[in-house]
Amino acid sequence: MTLMPRVRLAALLTGALLAAGCTAGAGPAPAGPPPAPHISAAPLAAGTSAAATAAAPGPADPLAGRQLVTVTASSYGATYAALIAYQRSGGRWRQVFGPWTARIGRNGFAPPGLKREGDGRTPSGSFRFGFFFGVQPDPGVRFRYRQAQPYDYWDDDPASPLYNEWVDQRRASPGLNPEPMDVSGYDYGAVIGYNTARTPGLGSAIFLHVNIGIATAGCVTLPKRELLKVLRWLDPARAPRIRMGVS
Repeated sequence: MTLMPRVRLAALLTGALLAAGCTAGAGPAPAGPPPAPHISAAPLAAGTSAAATAAAPGPADPLAGRQLVTVTASSYGATYAALIAYQRSGGRWRQVFGPWTARIGRNGFAPPGLKREGDGRTPSGSFRFGFFFGVQPDPGVRFRYRQAQPYDYWDDDPASPLYNEWVDQRRASPGLNPEPMDVSGYDYGAVIGYNTARTPGLGSAIFLHVNIGIATAGCVTLPKRELLKVLRWLDPARAPRIRMGVS
């Protein structure tokens, strides 16, 4: 698998978190990291020491402390991708985990904006994380955790009023052919905030969850040990995002 050059990757990572309004679509990446602060050669004002001027802080990094997960495939048809986790520190992205091999949709990545319900493709773009969930008890994550029960389903019926939502079947209908949430692949998982507007037909039930040895219907999966490291590391206070697509 070919990974993108470091300079280009750094630019894409910064662009993922600077997208206007933190929307689901990925905006264009800036040309590079913020420029170093300019030091003026003008004379010092009266009463100002050279040491005090040299110690003046530069502009604050607006992304300081942020977390980012990237899932990158070599082509749109690939069903394997490289997952890497980063944290922003000292004005640059620092690798925390990975690269680890992830499985994605059985038909690879959909180009930006072209994901559709039932197409077997993983959406491209930059997304927030929703709540975390699993058949197993909370493994010690920072996000809100919902434990799945036999009556819990994900509604993936575009004609349903609860499309792309977790539904307790005891209280409401989860639509036609809903996704059961009490299966082994969902021992642990995180909701990826794709199609949060719940537009019918644009795709639903996009998760980061446990790999069961095959490509997915559109989710991203990792082996359980690696997945738990990522889930426990992600912190809602650090506004994490997941950026997915082709290098």
